[in-house]
Formats: sequence, structure tokens, C-alpha cells
Amino acid sequence: MVFLSEYYGVIMVVGTANMQLVGVDLFSGAGGLSLGAELAGIDVILAVESDPFAAATYALNHHKAVIVNKDIREIKVFPDNFSLEDKKIVLFGGPPCQGFSTSNRKTNTKTNPQNWLYCEFIRIVKLVMPEWIVFENVTGFVEFASGDFLQVLIDELAKNGYKSSYEILTASDFGVPQRRSRFFLIASKSGKQISFANLTKEPSVTVSDAISDLPVLENGAVVDVLPYGASAESDYARLMRGDSEECTGHLVSKNSELVVKRYEHIRQGENWSSIPKLLMENYADCSRCHTGIYHRLRPDKPSVVIGNYRKNMLVHPWSNRGLSVREAARLQSFPDSYVFAGSIGFQQQQVGNAVPPLLAKKVFEIISKEEKAI
Repeated sequence: MVFLSEYYGVIMVVGTANMQLVGVDLFSGAGGLSLGAELAGIDVILAVESDPFAAATYALNHHKAVIVNKDIREIKVFPDNFSLEDKKIVLFGGPPCQGFSTSNRKTNTKTNPQNWLYCEFIRIVKLVMPEWIVFENVTGFVEFASGDFLQVLIDELAKNGYKSSYEILTASDFGVPQRRSRFFLIASKSGKQISFANLTKEPSVTVSDAISDLPVLENGAVVDVLPYGASAESDYARLMRGDSEECTGHLVSKNSELVVKRYEHIRQGENWSSIPKLLMENYADCSRCHTGIYHRLRPDKPSVVIGNYRKNMLVHPWSNRGLSVREAARLQSFPDSYVFAGSIGFQQQQVGNAVPPLLAKKVFEIISKEEKAI
């Protein structure tokens, strides 16, 4: 893996008939979308990510790609030793989504500059003119600013010859043990109207299916690499393991004694409202807490949204502790061979921000099938 942050040359876009289908990932994060693309048979050859720890994670896991560790606003052209000749490009990415979230009112405004990074995605589209586009975001993107941002995206793509189709998909419908909904837009330069209707839904995967074979851990666990705690009983656990006999990511935030006492009062499926008020006195008004705060996962259901699981104090279904990095990665559908870089806080953020790879795979399979039909 090569990091390129200083040298940029000119992109040459040529005819695309009978060319190889390859991927370019913008705002790549730890690489959830890229992994989904690769699982669908698309070779990802370039990624752009400004966060150095997420870029390092990407580099550790996507050995065929060049990773540009740079703010996308600083990129005018791509590396001069990077060729797009003889390739059909799938350009994809999910601009930072915190501002589009309906639960994040502080940043949910037009004045937040982060909310305009989707325009950078459009700018790179015009620079590259890929054969296919996949734009991903939180569901709130559809209604943000009364739908203005979505309409601008569709209109700008149309001006450049792209036909767009979009849908909101829920990860738990496609083999991911998490009820996480995301917005996906697919655009075709050839004018194809893509249908999401033919996506085949899969049986539900539960939290127990996902993590019950992982090692037993304590609050504040710090040993990164461990062997498995039990045999893999579910198809999902076997899929995540592959041929691994041990894996990384068994790191757990060290919670205070007070927080652990709070955990003791929360049964599976319950949240902060089960905690005695005496233990919540440091909250000015705990009645305003989000329902996802101090939520203990149910083992017999898919997980609630992982998101910022450390900040939300998401509780392990059986133990009085938070989730380990690997447990959260399992609930996101990252395989156990996937390694996360940086301190525990950076790893948690990378996992929580990611697009579930198995959900992304379903989206990219639409494109792969269309290409095979040509």
C-alpha cells in the first residue's frame, strides 16, 4: 500500500468499451464500502481519506489500492503515476454524515461546512466522469434542507449525463446483524435506470449469532489478540472467522465503577430508563436522554445501530461492560481478518462510522450484474 499525499498529476479518461470495472472510494474511512465492492467483484484501486488513522486501517486491509491521505478539498487532480486508462470506473463514497443525522441537531444546519462536502463528491464526479456512481449516506440526507441537497445531487448528475436511482436499505435485511438503515444512490452514465426491487433479502442474523463465539472479556480489557472463546455455531460466525484461529480487536473501554453499577440494572432490550435515578444524578435531566443511551443488546434480535457505541454506552448482552472493537466489527459485518489501526478510541470511531460491508456488497452486486449483462 502506498500513501500519496504530495504528488498529483492529470487524470486521463478514455473510452470504456470492454474495459475492466474498478473502484475509486472517496471519504473511504476504514473501508466498509470498498470491502463491499471487492466482495462484489470490483477491484478498488484508489481511495481518499483525510483521517490518518482511518487511512492506516484502509492501508492494512486493501493491499491493491493506493490510499491518498488528504482532505478531498485539497485534491484537484489525482496521482500522476495513477492511470485510469483501459478501466471502467465505479466512483463511490459517503461524505461525512453527522450533519445530516436527524438526531444531531447541533450540526444539522446548512451553515455547517461539513454538510457541503457532498459538493466535493460532485466535483470529483465531473473530474473523473466514471461509468458508475454510488453515493451513500444516512437516511436523513433525503429530507435534509427540505430535500434540497438530494435534488441538487440528482440535478448535477443529470447535467453531466447520469441517470440516478436511489433507495433506503436496512442492513438487517441483507445478512447484517444490525438494524441500520442507509441511503444509497446509483447513477449510470449509460442512462440505465437501476432497480433496487430485485435485491434478495436474507434471513435475520441475531447478536448471539454474531458474537457468542468471541472470547469472554472484562470491563477495560486491553489484550488485543486472543483466540476464540467458543466454537462457531452460526453460519454468520463461521463466515466472519474464515480460517482464522484468533483475531484482533478485543479492546473494551474502561468504565467507571458508577457506570458499571448502572449496567447492572439494565436488562436485555432496556436502556437508561431502567437505571435508578439515584445513579443518574450527574445528568441535568436524564429524561431527555436518547433511547439508545445505555441500551443493552438483545441476543435474540439484530443489534440496534452501532454508531458511536462508546458515547452511547451500548451494553453487552451478557456482561456488565461495553462492546469490544471486535464485537462491534462483527455487528457491522467486518470479517475477523480485518485489522483496525490507532488507539481504542480511533478504532471504535472507525467501526461505528463504517458502512456494513455485507450491505455495501448487495448494492455493488447490482452494478456487477448490469456489467455482466452488457
